[in-house]
Amino acid sequence: MGRAQRLLGLGARGRLVVIGVEQVRAAARSKGGLALALVADDAAAHSVAKVVPLLAAKGVAMFGGLSAADLGAVVGKEQVATIGVLDPALAKGIRELGLPVREGPRRVD
Repeated sequence: MGRAQRLLGLGARGRLVVIGVEQVRAAARSKGGLALALVADDAAAHSVAKVVPLLAAKGVAMFGGLSAADLGAVVGKEQVATIGVLDPALAKGIRELGLPVREGPRRVD
């Protein structure tokens, strides 16, 4: 297990993360919002379409580099499309790992 997974595991045990598309969407809309989000590289297109545009619109940094199975293993599930980080200190630690930044949707004029 890599350092990103260990940090996410600590965050999950401390309830500093939200798990899954719907919870990430709800947290992104809430007042405190998300510090960052991890989106699985192999997440279903439908899941990506539901979460990535909202995160981009809210200015939430998105990172990739992990599979849905990797994210799921962190939280004791088979697969997870996305995990949102609520805690700024935990988010800072994850940012410093150098995971690939995931771009939001691009507007075509």
